Amino acid sequence: MAFSGMFLRSVPNSIAESHFPTLCLVEGEPMASQIRPSTAPITAPKGAAGAPPVQSVRKPGAAPQAKPVPAGPVRPVATKPTASSAQEVPKVGVPKAGVPKPQTPPSGQPESQERSLGASILGQAPAWAVSMLLHIVVLLSMALVVSEPPKQEEPRLITSTAPEVAEEFEEFEEQPEQPDDAPETNDAVVMSDATIVEDVQVVSTADDLDAAPMSVELTDFSTETAASSDLLSTVGVVGGKGGGLGGRSGAQRQSLVQSGGGNSQSEAAVEAALKWFIQHQLPDGGWSFDLKECPSCQGQCTHGGEGGLAKDRGGATAMALLPFLGRGYTHKEGPYKAQLERGLHFLASMTVAGNGKAYGTGGMMYSQGIAGIVLSESYAMTQDKRLAIPAQLALNYIMAGQDPVGGGWRYSPKQAGDTSAVGWQLMALKSGNLAYLEVSPIVIKKAVEFLNSAQGDDGATYGYTGPGAGPSTSAVGLLCRMYLGWKKDHPALQRGVERLAKMGPSKDLYFDYYATQILHHMEGDMWVAWNAKMRDMLVTSQATKGHETGSWYTGVDGGHGPHAVGRIYCTSLATMILEVYYRHLPIYGQQSVDEDFKE
Repeated sequence: MAFSGMFLRSVPNSIAESHFPTLCLVEGEPMASQIRPSTAPITAPKGAAGAPPVQSVRKPGAAPQAKPVPAGPVRPVATKPTASSAQEVPKVGVPKAGVPKPQTPPSGQPESQERSLGASILGQAPAWAVSMLLHIVVLLSMALVVSEPPKQEEPRLITSTAPEVAEEFEEFEEQPEQPDDAPETNDAVVMSDATIVEDVQVVSTADDLDAAPMSVELTDFSTETAASSDLLSTVGVVGGKGGGLGGRSGAQRQSLVQSGGGNSQSEAAVEAALKWFIQHQLPDGGWSFDLKECPSCQGQCTHGGEGGLAKDRGGATAMALLPFLGRGYTHKEGPYKAQLERGLHFLASMTVAGNGKAYGTGGMMYSQGIAGIVLSESYAMTQDKRLAIPAQLALNYIMAGQDPVGGGWRYSPKQAGDTSAVGWQLMALKSGNLAYLEVSPIVIKKAVEFLNSAQGDDGATYGYTGPGAGPSTSAVGLLCRMYLGWKKDHPALQRGVERLAKMGPSKDLYFDYYATQILHHMEGDMWVAWNAKMRDMLVTSQATKGHETGSWYTGVDGGHGPHAVGRIYCTSLATMILEVYYRHLPIYGQQSVDEDFKE
């Protein structure tokens, strides 16, 4: 309820101030409930008789002003009782017609005053102004809403996963020890799907056997493998030419020993070395550079490796397994099937647990490359599908660890490369390529860029991290060039090989290991002269007494490796040098370089 404008104009302000201080203040409440009674008598001011009524316009929020009051009777108004008055307040009859709602709140209630003021302004504003104001508010609100830009997906490296690895490797569980007279089944499981591959003479009429992998498109390694006849003729345990693994066993091996420059003494030295490795295998199936950790040795053999690198179990196991594969012995064929299966189980399990990383404490990318060779060759020679996943994971780790700028490899993944580490990684990728595993051509091209940056004399020599002519690094670089497609008559290759041949074999087995392979691939008079010196030096320097029988160290301990990783390192390299006649068939016997593995 509200008072009419006529009634307000008929009451002088002075009377309104004293008797109606709270008129029409709170919107929505009855006026009678907001009027406080006053006990002061109502009197007309002097000089007001006969004067016309004066209208008072009170500004919102302004203090009331005293005005002259016109003469005449004043109608009493009933008020709401206060706390001091218990009398009921009668309702006041108020005219309703044509009375605007009062706009002015008292100074004691600012919130009600602001609401009344806002309502008054909105009520008096034209419709177009209200609409414009509303649109402005909406637009400003929308401008304050900040939407995040769409997130750009970062590049991801997709690597192979191994959801069934645990199930596949259940067959590698160790079995109770067997009597000493049955070394072939000691501490190993006979796999239900294992088959013995007998020596078979495979005659191939292909002109380029190493090009066979190109006949199968590189797809998911876990779902497609090469046909048995194709794989065996190319990289299997029998048959094959052109740098493959086909001459490693049976009558083929014996024939290659005789034609390549080996003899019965060199073959006996290889068998003695493999027996020494078996004697120094640890109970968990792996090997250790530190021979004091071997229960059967306990340090009887000297020069067992010292320092941080000696703790690299993955590298030691890989170096111990490589000579067995070079001889043609696997976990499915040969006199050491049980021991080799345990060794592969150790290395494969470490690789899978590391999501491709095949080394642990003390290890580095050198060990990764050697492990990649072992797993890839084992898979290629046996076609054991349990090895497909570990082998591919090891290669994936190598490819992901390449220096994205220079194209090389070194101690840690993505580190700027050195020629020595690059050699091991490229040999692992080549072995994987022969085994029908996935190898990225882009990685190979980047590796070529590194070799270009480290070469001297237009490619006849190579330095460690840049252009140079070190003997060992030059041998590594030239062997890589051979596998990457340089022809036998390449001028830089010819000059480099002649330079190595003039140096001759040395006490640094690392240099000898690479130089021997190069001269064997080149064949001819330089190879014959080199082989005679190299073969005889190793046969005569092999240990023949005590627990060291069959191993190498003294007389071949040049270079840096022997002092760090000791007798296992020297014995591994020396054995593979004596296996050179059949371990890798001559590349240039039948030129064979895949398009995917080519400069």
